[in-house]
Amino acid sequence: MPGLRVKALKLPFLSLCLLAVAGIIPAHGSGDVTVVVKEGSGAVLPCSLSTKESISAKLFDWRKAAQKDGGRKEVFFYDAGIHYNNGRPGQSEQFKGRVFHFPEELKHGNASIIIRNTTVTDSGDYTCDFPRLQPRQTFHIELVVEPILKDRSGENPAATPKPFIRIINATVGVLLQCEVRGAFPEPQLQWQDSAGNKLPAEESQASEREGHHYITLNTNVTKSDRYRCVVTQEEISHQTHEETFVFIRETVCEDSFSKVAVGWFGGWVLGAVTVVVVQALLVATKSITVNCNKGSCLKENSSSNQRNSSCTEPTELYLRSEDGWADRWA
Repeated sequence: MPGLRVKALKLPFLSLCLLAVAGIIPAHGSGDVTVVVKEGSGAVLPCSLSTKESISAKLFDWRKAAQKDGGRKEVFFYDAGIHYNNGRPGQSEQFKGRVFHFPEELKHGNASIIIRNTTVTDSGDYTCDFPRLQPRQTFHIELVVEPILKDRSGENPAATPKPFIRIINATVGVLLQCEVRGAFPEPQLQWQDSAGNKLPAEESQASEREGHHYITLNTNVTKSDRYRCVVTQEEISHQTHEETFVFIRETVCEDSFSKVAVGWFGGWVLGAVTVVVVQALLVATKSITVNCNKGSCLKENSSSNQRNSSCTEPTELYLRSEDGWADRWA
């Protein structure tokens, strides 16, 4: 049977059934299977006896060929119910807490395992071995973990650190400057807004010294937002970023006419309110005398302390306070 590639298997039992239906479970140790997953996802490595006999009381051993020294790493070991996840020692540190079998599938001869939270270093050749079976059966599975872009600052010394950001005043808006120093391999820089949209930027300024790259990228922004500079090194699947918040005050412009109109109207209203208040105070203290220059008026009725005047023509009104202060409105 030729080698086959199987994409990420998310539903273990359904995936195993599909593998069987597709005829990619090798019989008697013949044939190879390649499983391809994205970094960080789970990978199901298939291994099943063609006889479908129960293996609950049997022994099977999963190992991975080491990439450098040629030795093999212990991935998962099962012997009649005893395995690495219930007390058996010997599992390689790389796989501790990440590899599990399917207990309910053992009665069907299924020794498949799942490796959770896969890393790029999990890629390689695996074997599923039944050493006590007659004849002995060994299955070969290749796992390919495809890397994703993420911050690898702690795991790869070539990963460039976070970039430097400067905020520079500009004629219009604000100039944002992003700088990367001494990076290798050469990174790509990009400015984004808070929604992840790529911002138009000036042509980057780049130089190289002793094989290391120094790059500066500028962009001009005119509104308040959170902005980030994203640095990507595709060759090592590394991506990091730095961000900053920019606040730009919006100025409201007024023309001279509107200012004059508002000032005039405000002054008129203030004057009118002042007159009303003064009149009210003087009336309350009974210190208003009304004189008519023309026409006939009814004089003050001293017994009732009420005043009632009647003029046939416009008059001049004088306000006189008890302390002698007076003013006039025509």
